[in-house]
Amino acid sequence: MKEITQEWIAKAEEDYLVATRELTAKPPALDAVCFHAQQCIEKYMKAILQENDIAFEKIHDLDILLQKSGGFTPALEGHRDDLIKLSAYAVDIRYPGFKVSAEEAKECVESMEKIRRVIKNHFKL
Repeated sequence: MKEITQEWIAKAEEDYLVATRELTAKPPALDAVCFHAQQCIEKYMKAILQENDIAFEKIHDLDILLQKSGGFTPALEGHRDDLIKLSAYAVDIRYPGFKVSAEEAKECVESMEKIRRVIKNHFKL
């Protein structure tokens, strides 16, 4: 595995830790849970692209990243709905006017964990 791919994976794992830790914090930072769940998967998907020498721009749309990386990880296609749902938490959630419920945060973590497992299996991690 390329060193840069490993760096993307390490960054993804940092977001994974933040998302899961904040979900159980008292009180939980629900917006942060959803944002970091999205970031975790975005970075994992960019790791796939990086490993396969596929150029990508600075985007947060997981569906677009899926289109670019799907050929390398066909198992991700079955998670398209989860990827689209997570994409909604990439930008707007960081600003006033947007709030998530505890149930939404829990769903984000569940989606993140399913997709993370697929990608980790892809990398044999």
